[in-house]
Amino acid sequence: MKKIIDLCKEVPLLPLTILAAIPLALIPQWRPWGHIHPAFDPGVGEWIIILFVAWTIYTSIREMIDSIRHGHIGVDLLAIVALVSTVCVQQYWASWAVVLMVASGEAIESYAQNKARGNLTALIKAAPQQAHVVTLPGVADGGEAQLTEEGFRKVQQAVEQAQREGKPITMGNGHFDTVPVNDVKLGSVLIVLPGEIVPVDGQLLSGTASVDLSNINGEPVPRTLFVGAKVLSGSINGSTTMMIRTTSLAADSQYQQILKLVSSAEESRAAVVRTADMLAVPFTIISFAIAIVAWIVSGTGLRFAQVLVLATPCPLLIAAPVAYVAGTARLAKQKILIKSQDVLENLGRVTHVFFDKTGTLTVKQPQVVRVEKAKDMPANVSEDEILMLAGMVEGFSVHVLAKGIVAAGKEAMARLHRLPSSSGKTAADGAGQRELPNPNENYPVVGNVSETPGKGVTGTVDGHKVEVGRFAFVTEQSIASEEVHTAQEEERNEKAMEQADREAAKLWPTELEPDEMATYIAIDGKLAARIVLRDVPRYNAKQSIAQLRELGVKEETMLTGDKKASAMIIANEVGITDVRYELLPQDKVNAVREAAAAEKTGRESGWKRFLAKLLGEPIHRDVTMMVGDGVNDSPVLAVADIGMAMTDGTSTAASESAEVVIMNDDIGAVPLGVKIARQTKQRMLQAVLIGIALAIVGMVCAAFNLIPVVVGAFLQEAIDVVSILWALTALFNRKQASHAGIRT
Repeated sequence: MKKIIDLCKEVPLLPLTILAAIPLALIPQWRPWGHIHPAFDPGVGEWIIILFVAWTIYTSIREMIDSIRHGHIGVDLLAIVALVSTVCVQQYWASWAVVLMVASGEAIESYAQNKARGNLTALIKAAPQQAHVVTLPGVADGGEAQLTEEGFRKVQQAVEQAQREGKPITMGNGHFDTVPVNDVKLGSVLIVLPGEIVPVDGQLLSGTASVDLSNINGEPVPRTLFVGAKVLSGSINGSTTMMIRTTSLAADSQYQQILKLVSSAEESRAAVVRTADMLAVPFTIISFAIAIVAWIVSGTGLRFAQVLVLATPCPLLIAAPVAYVAGTARLAKQKILIKSQDVLENLGRVTHVFFDKTGTLTVKQPQVVRVEKAKDMPANVSEDEILMLAGMVEGFSVHVLAKGIVAAGKEAMARLHRLPSSSGKTAADGAGQRELPNPNENYPVVGNVSETPGKGVTGTVDGHKVEVGRFAFVTEQSIASEEVHTAQEEERNEKAMEQADREAAKLWPTELEPDEMATYIAIDGKLAARIVLRDVPRYNAKQSIAQLRELGVKEETMLTGDKKASAMIIANEVGITDVRYELLPQDKVNAVREAAAAEKTGRESGWKRFLAKLLGEPIHRDVTMMVGDGVNDSPVLAVADIGMAMTDGTSTAASESAEVVIMNDDIGAVPLGVKIARQTKQRMLQAVLIGIALAIVGMVCAAFNLIPVVVGAFLQEAIDVVSILWALTALFNRKQASHAGIRT
């Protein structure tokens, strides 16, 4: 009921028109003023309808002129002429029905647009509106680079006191104040209460925090952040009070960048929608032609009105834009953001996709692929135990390989049943309450950890000395401990360590593949194993490439600066045959530019050229798309017809050079985006053509007097509803995809 009331408030002409039917039915010909003229002498109920017709014509003319000024064809002319003709032939119920059609058309459009924008509206509603600024001396003025425990405790106590007294936090004893988010200044310290949206980008000052990033990248599991970590606007704070120092203004923060992409796409008009505008011209001509012929043949103006009340413009005015807004919203729900609806149109016509290798086809972070034990390592020491020991000490390292080893170590600990569980007890720290591990479990004890940059990390785990790093480091060769004083000594030291690594490779029977790298581990001073890592393909990269082929994409090309051997290994694993390797950034740009130029000059048939010219579309040609990580690939993303940047929701650089931004870092979104774009265009064209076809059939029937004028007016309303509801199906996915038989 509330939705109906809101809709009536938004389109007041609709309820007023419905109420106007009452006097038309009860007192249509009551004339308290007497008769005026025998040829044109409406009663009270009929005059009310005439006034509604006059108002509708006025507003329609104004909207049509505005549309023409903005370059859109105004098909409201059909409705205007239909209204005038029904009044002239004194068919007031038909006039009322046409006014109802116009009013309900606006209401249906409003409903359909709101329905289609549902996912976009959810994004906009989640935008932060206010921020709680800390006013403590020494904190608010930026005097402290990092919030002290005493400062945090003061603010936390003030929050708790305000909550106990039921006061808004703006009254928190003068320690903080609530301001509009646009008034927040750089360097200000903000407090974010549990469950609140982070208002602007900032740096975490208080202990640890748990944030929900689902609004940004769809990440389902809350992410734990530590002191100094970047906190993104739009993320939702967990169960503890958080404090951040702002690093961006509201307008420049992450969530606002997302909203800019959404708004630009929502306000744009796709080329295919402009095509619908072009179809309005022949449709208007056909409608008038049928109506005039029917009038001439029948000899009565009533037949003219009968035809025109069925000349519904709604499939052209409403169905086309509704379908594209629906497609844009559906993409947004899948965390795929586009800059304009023209991009949605071109995305469905992609024929050649270029992929960056590292970070796009691969996970970017080297992963452990195997553990190779040294020859004299005891058999009772398992690979999982080696990984566990290595992972414990690497957890303190900043080396590029450390994260992969730590991840493998945690998996090994799970298999060994040595991960901690909660003891059920809690302890308070600067971030609030945290659970303590169970002290009775056999969890590894780590100590004495130190790292030698570029060489390795050492520490003790359960009393065992563990060293992980270069071969010379873990075997404690003298070159690993030499002090370096000059650049020449550093270079000589590095060459010696490389030679030691090459000699170490001879200790194992199998050679490393070109894309593999190794680190070594020693336990209690004895060489234990070689841990082999590589940048592996994403788990769904091969499947995504296959889906693109099923969708009709002709070519897939991998671009990389790596050596041929490394590039070919990844290409073979994901199923790409066209590989360009050892490329500099400019080489990648040239490769995409040359492909785009070749495809633009492709010959088109005379029939395709004729259709393109008739429909007002650019001549159909192949479309190139570059998929990259959005930072290092910015130049090549910009030169492709479509640049698609894959991010995890934490990068705004991608939005500058890419037309499409994948916010959940999932390569599976590439074929999904192409499929949604194609389905959107198909359903839009289906909605438009179904509406036009039904209208033409109805007009022909009316021309032969098979459909009375009042019935025709209501039938036209049904055609509008069918057309617009069909356009709305662009919001949904069918079990059987409409192209290539892809099931989702």
